[in-house]
Amino acid sequence: MRLSIAILLLALILPTVAGAADATQPHEHRGVLTPYAGTPPAIELSEADLARLEKGKPVMVPVQEGDTGGRGMAVQDVAAAPHVVWGRIVSYDRYPDWVKYVDECETYEKQGHHIKTRFQLSGLGFSYEYYIDHVYRPDRGYMTWTLDYDRQSDLDDSVGYWFVEPHPSKQGWTRVYYSVELALKKQMPEFIIEIATKKGLKEATGWVKREAEKVAAD
Repeated sequence: MRLSIAILLLALILPTVAGAADATQPHEHRGVLTPYAGTPPAIELSEADLARLEKGKPVMVPVQEGDTGGRGMAVQDVAAAPHVVWGRIVSYDRYPDWVKYVDECETYEKQGHHIKTRFQLSGLGFSYEYYIDHVYRPDRGYMTWTLDYDRQSDLDDSVGYWFVEPHPSKQGWTRVYYSVELALKKQMPEFIIEIATKKGLKEATGWVKREAEKVAAD
C-alpha cells in the first residue's frame, strides 16, 4: 500500500507492524519514491493561509486521500530564529521526550552533509523501526531525506523535507515547511492513514514550534 503524506511523521507519528527491520541487511530496493534534490519547491500561501499563520495556527496544504493514501504539507510560523528551529529538528536524541509515539531515536552515522538516524515508534498496539538518511543543508535552508537503503526498514519507502526560512515580516521569527511522502507495506492497517493525514501534519510542526519557542523564551 502506498501512502503519500506531507508530514517527519514518519519521522514522527505513524505506528505500524514491526518485525522486518534489520540493520545488518539491505532494504528490498533502492527507492520507489522520487526523492527531493536540492532546495524544495516554493509553496504559494493564500491570504487565508497567512491570516491563519498570523493567529499562530498551522496551515495544512489540502490532503488528497484515497484507497492508496494521500498527500499534504504543514506550514507553521515559529517565534524563534532559524538556527534555534534547526537545533530542535536535529536533536534526535530528544525525540522520545518531544515527539508522540517515538520510543527510541539515535544517530548512528554522520558524514559530510548526511545524518543517518534510527527511529523506533510505537502506539495503538503497533510498533516499527526504520532508518533515515538525512541531507542536512541549513546553509541553504533545507533538509531532505530518504530511507537508508543499506538497512532494512519496516517502511517500504520514505522521502521528504524540512524547509526553514526567516519569517518574511517578523524579525527573529521563522517560517517552517514540512513534507513527507511514504510508501507503506501491505500490513499497514487502514485506520493508520486517518491518523497520519489528519493528525500527523499538526503534530510534526507543532512539537518544533513548542520546543523552539521554549528555547527562544529563555
